[in-house]
Amino acid sequence: MKKFGKVLTLMMTVAMVLSGCGGTSNSNDKKVDSESGLPTKVVVGTNAEFPPFEYVDDNGQPDGFDIALIQEIGNRAGFEVEIKNMDFDALLMSMSTGGIDMVIAGMTADEERKKQVDFSDGYFQSGQVMIVKKDNNEIKTFDDLSSKKVAVQQGTTGDLSVTEGDEKCVVDGVEVKRMNKGADAVVDLINGGVEAVVIDALPAEQFVNAHPDDIKVVVDEAVVEEYAIAMPKGQETLKEAVNKALAEVKEDGTLDKLAEQYDAK
Repeated sequence: MKKFGKVLTLMMTVAMVLSGCGGTSNSNDKKVDSESGLPTKVVVGTNAEFPPFEYVDDNGQPDGFDIALIQEIGNRAGFEVEIKNMDFDALLMSMSTGGIDMVIAGMTADEERKKQVDFSDGYFQSGQVMIVKKDNNEIKTFDDLSSKKVAVQQGTTGDLSVTEGDEKCVVDGVEVKRMNKGADAVVDLINGGVEAVVIDALPAEQFVNAHPDDIKVVVDEAVVEEYAIAMPKGQETLKEAVNKALAEVKEDGTLDKLAEQYDAK
């Protein structure tokens, strides 16, 4: 993932050529409400490996702060929400080919992604932190990761933060080990396969709470980010409806209640 934006652009271009169109392949099949102009059902992609924002519950269904939020937005905007779980680095690709209509996955609205997709207004601010072994007193800042082996979830801001040459990189010389799941990165750390994990702050806290005798969080304020909902470019009616509903849940306190319910604070 040396150049996330360039790779994503190439993947999207190839996908659109193969699908025979330059936009969402299933857009003509969508049922649209005649009054609102919105689709009656929106398929929302997520990666349910990122607690407390998205995870698989005891019934095998996606749940979490993001899932509850998009369901609330759908209720207010007037469309049914269908959740589709997939790998994080497949989300935008799937949206470009019409497999999904929207993404909510603790996704940072960064400049590279904005070249490919539109984002809603932001709904959560976070930052990248490091997880290390509990007895590790050597790693205190991102700079200390240089020359170290570090695990990340592929395609995330944590990945880009330690990928040399990427515009979001904050430290060079890191040996990056990419995983499909953040939990796998943490297990690799506990087993001694890497010296640190770079991941978002809230998931890091949950992983540490699950393994308090083995690992700890190290905070360095070098990377701050804002989560937003991704949509295909040009879907202005949908974007406006999502932003309107999002503004309502912020104003009436629903967003804060969901954050408290899911420990996303």
